[in-house]
Amino acid sequence: MNTPELGLPMPVPAAGLPTHVRIHEVGARDGLQNEKATVPTAVKAEFIRRLAGTGLTTIEATSFVHPKWVPQLADAEDLYPQISDLPVSLPVLVPNERGLDRALALGARRVAVFASATESFAKANLNRTVDESLAMFEPVVSRAKGEGDDVHVRGYLSMCFGDPWEGPVPVPQVVRVCRALLDMGCDELSLGDTIGVATPGHVTALLAALTEAGVPVSALGVHFHDTYGQALANTLAALQQGVSTVDASAGGLGGCPFAKSATGNLATEDLVWMLRGLGIDTGVDLGRLVATSVWMAAHLGRPSPSRTVRALSHQES
Repeated sequence: MNTPELGLPMPVPAAGLPTHVRIHEVGARDGLQNEKATVPTAVKAEFIRRLAGTGLTTIEATSFVHPKWVPQLADAEDLYPQISDLPVSLPVLVPNERGLDRALALGARRVAVFASATESFAKANLNRTVDESLAMFEPVVSRAKGEGDDVHVRGYLSMCFGDPWEGPVPVPQVVRVCRALLDMGCDELSLGDTIGVATPGHVTALLAALTEAGVPVSALGVHFHDTYGQALANTLAALQQGVSTVDASAGGLGGCPFAKSATGNLATEDLVWMLRGLGIDTGVDLGRLVATSVWMAAHLGRPSPSRTVRALSHQES
């Protein structure tokens, strides 16, 4: 039985929450880059087209990193032209100026850089210190913004709540890197709980500190992993602080290859179910989204980890 057709969940709005949330869908990039097997380009393109058909308006498409580092996304030049006609935003990850050149050559107008709040993860992921990585991103952001007013730059910030090598991450340390990314010209920041250790109080404290440092909440998005089952609770805490951009991955695809025990991203379906129950608009057709994740799960040869996908599609564990 498809419960949304019965009017479930019942919308019960809560005071102080946004009326609309923009979901930044990351399944096609962050999700598929962590698959052991390489998904065929045609399947990726169809996945993105199906996601666009659900009402999602922002679908992160791919990453222009060197194939040596992320072989699952080595087909970025082949994939992007197959989806560039879609009437949605298609951000792409660019690690450096070479990646930016490749993205711009294909007409990409929304790009993202991937920074770290901790020295250990910066070394593991970028082979640089935090400050060296910021210095690398500065010309990327500057050049991207110089391409025109329609170019949007997102700054991902990993390990905002905990690091597998360093443990707890001091809030001022995260604020410093956020402030640096904004000052160099990033339009938006995504606060990443890369290993899924955040709890609602920590989320509230970080957002309060960022506000005190002059970072507008309108420039913030949140990116939670569900390692300890806290992703939805943390999302609600962020919504209560005024955040209205939430990263999620269709079917719960994704993880972090550098983070020990990091499970998948917050499933888009689980997020939509909660937001629907809170009376918050997303513009997403949950039935179509579930069908899309079931379709992709069949290509990957395993059921979706999303609780909502399983409940609405009768997938078995």
